[in-house]
Amino acid sequence: RTSSPAPWADAGGGLGGSGSGSVAPSPSQPSRPPKHATENGVGDAASFWNFANKHRAVVNALVRTQPSLLDDSLRLLLEKPRLIDFDNKRSHIRAKLKNLAESEPRTGHHGGVRATINRKQVLMDSFTQLQHLKPAEMRGRLTIQFSGEEGIDAGGLTREWYILLAREMFNPGNALFELSPSGDQSYQPFSNSSVNDHHLAYFKFIGRIVGKAVYDGHLMDAHFTRPFYKHMLGIPLNYEDMEAFDPDYHRNLAYMLEHPLAESGLDHLTMTATTMWFDVEETVDLVPDGANVPVTDENKLEYVNLVTAHKMTNAIKDQIGAFTEGFNDIVPHDVLAILNPSELELLISGTPEIDIEDLRAQTEYTGYTPASPQVRWFWDVVRDLNDEDRARLLMFCTGTSKVPLDGFKALQGISGPQRFQIHRAYGGGQRLCSAHTCFNQLDLPEYANKEELQERLLFAIREGSEGFGFG
Repeated sequence: RTSSPAPWADAGGGLGGSGSGSVAPSPSQPSRPPKHATENGVGDAASFWNFANKHRAVVNALVRTQPSLLDDSLRLLLEKPRLIDFDNKRSHIRAKLKNLAESEPRTGHHGGVRATINRKQVLMDSFTQLQHLKPAEMRGRLTIQFSGEEGIDAGGLTREWYILLAREMFNPGNALFELSPSGDQSYQPFSNSSVNDHHLAYFKFIGRIVGKAVYDGHLMDAHFTRPFYKHMLGIPLNYEDMEAFDPDYHRNLAYMLEHPLAESGLDHLTMTATTMWFDVEETVDLVPDGANVPVTDENKLEYVNLVTAHKMTNAIKDQIGAFTEGFNDIVPHDVLAILNPSELELLISGTPEIDIEDLRAQTEYTGYTPASPQVRWFWDVVRDLNDEDRARLLMFCTGTSKVPLDGFKALQGISGPQRFQIHRAYGGGQRLCSAHTCFNQLDLPEYANKEELQERLLFAIREGSEGFGFG
C-alpha cells in the first residue's frame, strides 16, 4: 500500500513545525502516523528517534489523543519508553490489562469471589480465603464483607480492605517487611522472615494483592525501596543503589574503593559477608571458599559488587522471588516493562498531592540563600511542574513519593527528622542535578539561566531512576 510521508521526516513544517516542540498536528496531517519507521530501513528509524527526542511533547500529545498509536505506527517508542510520558504509559498498561481481562476464559466463580473478613485479622483471613484462587479467578470480581457488619460492597468496602491490608503487610509483628535503614519510610522484605514457616506463601499472596490492586485500578499505601522496585521490573542493581538501601554502608564502600586497603585498615577482608539471624552473626562465602580468598586492591571492585548484591538481593532473594511471582500472576511482567522504578511506585501508590509552598518553607540551603537566582528559578520551575513530575522530584530527592502526614516539617532522614536541603554544586552548569536521598538533599549546580535549570532538572528527575548493572 502507499503511505503518506512520515511526519518525523517533514523537517520544514507540518507536524514538526519550526521545532518548538509545542506545535499541534494540523488538520491536513493524517489522523495517525503511517508505517512503522523500521519498515523503511535504519535511516528512517534514526529520523524517527531524532524527531521523537526533539518533539517529545508533540509525540505524547498524539498518543494522548490516539492511544492505539503505541500498538501501530508509534510502537517503536516502546523500545525506548523513556520518551513516553507516564500518563500515556499508564493508559497503555490499562489497555493491555483490559485486553487480558477480555481474553480470559470464564471461571467457575461466575458471580465473582466473596470473602468474609474479620477486621481484627485482615491479613490472615484474606490469606486463608484467597490464596488458593487461580490467577484468572484472582483477577475476577472480588466482593468484601466484614464479619458482623451489614455493609454492602459497592466498591467502598474493597477500598477499605486494601487500606487495612497494606497496614497489616507492614506490621512489624508479622515479620514480613522492615523499614529501610535510610529513614525514608519505605519498606523492604525482612531478611529473617523465615521465622514464620509460611513466609514465602505470604510474600506470594501479598504480591498477588498488590498486583490485583494495579489490575483493578486501586491505589495502595505501599511504598517499597528503590532496589525492590528494580527487582520487580528485572532491572539490574549496582552498588550505588546501596545509598538508598543503607547509606552508611554505601559510604564505607565508596571510601574503600577510593583508598588503598592498607591505608583504610581494610586489608584483612576476605570474600565473605556477614548476615544476622536476629542476634546471631553468620558468615556467608561470596565466592567458593571465600573465607580463604583475600580482598585486594585489584579485586575490591568485585568484592563491592558481590557484597552489595548479597545485601540487596541474595539475602532476600527467596522473598523477592515469591512476591514477584505472585505479582506477575496477576500483572504479567511484559505489561510493566515500559516503566522505570519511580513510575512503578506511582502506578501502585498513586500521585501524591504535594504542597510546594510547604516544601519551600521547610527547606534549608547550603552555598545558596533563598534570594540566590538559582534558588528562585528552581522554585519557579517546581511550581509549574505537573503532579507526576512533582512526585518524581520528591522521589529523586527523598527516595519515595510518600508525603509525611504532618507535612514536610516531619520529613525523615537517616538520623531522624531531616528537612529538605538544597546544596550548591560547584563545578559549573554543565552537570545534572544530583541527590542524596538519605539526607533529603538536592545538589543544584550553578546554572546560568532558568531555561537551563529547567532542562537539566527535568532530565535528572525523569531519567535519573534508570538502572545500571553491577560493573
